[in-house]
Amino acid sequence: MASSSTFKRWLRPEVYPLFVTMGLAVGICGMQLIRNITGNPEVRVTKENRTAGILDNFVEGEKYAEHAVRKFVRNKSPQIMPSVNSFFSDPE
Repeated sequence: MASSSTFKRWLRPEVYPLFVTMGLAVGICGMQLIRNITGNPEVRVTKENRTAGILDNFVEGEKYAEHAVRKFVRNKSPQIMPSVNSFFSDPE
């Protein structure tokens, strides 16, 4: 009986946006965690790699820092809606 009331309480249409945003946040955190574990040159998971100490591998660090999203937004305007901003700020 208790699970039925809990089910009714949390599975209402008003709660769907909360589920979506929480799922998106958990997905982004998981993606970043996997990206750091697999690609970050400063993270070493295996014991053999940890004994290497600090490496000056600048090429690998540059490859990690210059990912696809950063390359995509590099030459873009740092505004959310540039057409709306120019409409209201630039007089004719």
